[in-house]
Amino acid sequence: MRIVSWNVNGLRACVKKGFLDVLETSNADVWLLQEIRAFPEQLPEAARQPPGWHTAFFPAERPGYSGVGIYSRKAPDRIETSLGEARFDTEGRFIAAHYGRTVVASVYFPKGSGRERDNSRVPYKLDFCEAVFERIERFRKRGPVFVGGDYNTAVETIDLARPKTNTKSSGFLPEERDEMRRWFAAGWVDVFRRQHPEEPGHYTWWRQFGGARENNVGWRIDYVLASPSAAKRVQDAFIWPDVLGSDHCPVGVDVA
Repeated sequence: MRIVSWNVNGLRACVKKGFLDVLETSNADVWLLQEIRAFPEQLPEAARQPPGWHTAFFPAERPGYSGVGIYSRKAPDRIETSLGEARFDTEGRFIAAHYGRTVVASVYFPKGSGRERDNSRVPYKLDFCEAVFERIERFRKRGPVFVGGDYNTAVETIDLARPKTNTKSSGFLPEERDEMRRWFAAGWVDVFRRQHPEEPGHYTWWRQFGGARENNVGWRIDYVLASPSAAKRVQDAFIWPDVLGSDHCPVGVDVA
């Protein structure tokens, strides 16, 4: 089984840039999308319900903002979207598909920077992380769990091109990095870094100006994390930096 996660930075725009071709040629069984930025009825039919795919979307209440979705070759037994708090659910950031005891979740973690770039949303981000953590901890008691998404956090200096100039930037703040380390300490596995422990230059997001992507000046902030039982099944973990259509690129895992 292949699971791929992608922050599409607006699904309608990504469709115009070739998303459906990527979907069909990826050999994936599940696609986890973040930042859809559309209500389902606003999507073209070809994207809302492609032939051979089961789809589920959880948009934000605010138009043109956030939103997550799942494309799956196999129909899930059930879909879960609520974290139980309106301040999280209204932003459309969490969706989980249950396949028997296996759970695959798409999560769009908030930025902490705030509208004024003053890191005012960091407390909200950390609270959201805690709510997701509690939910997926419950899932893993029943079976394997994969959590794909834009985590909006680079954990170690190897995960961004310019760590020294970003120590006060949301996405690389000590408290954000410590939250991710707490997940790892609890047994959640960053399967890509496990496979490529000392390799620099692997990024998943680049600024859309200044030649950042061409020069590979980026951040690795998109992951598929696996619970311990799920991590044992991962045969390969990958990043597809050459797939265009968003300021992020797809990441994924192949599972036995």
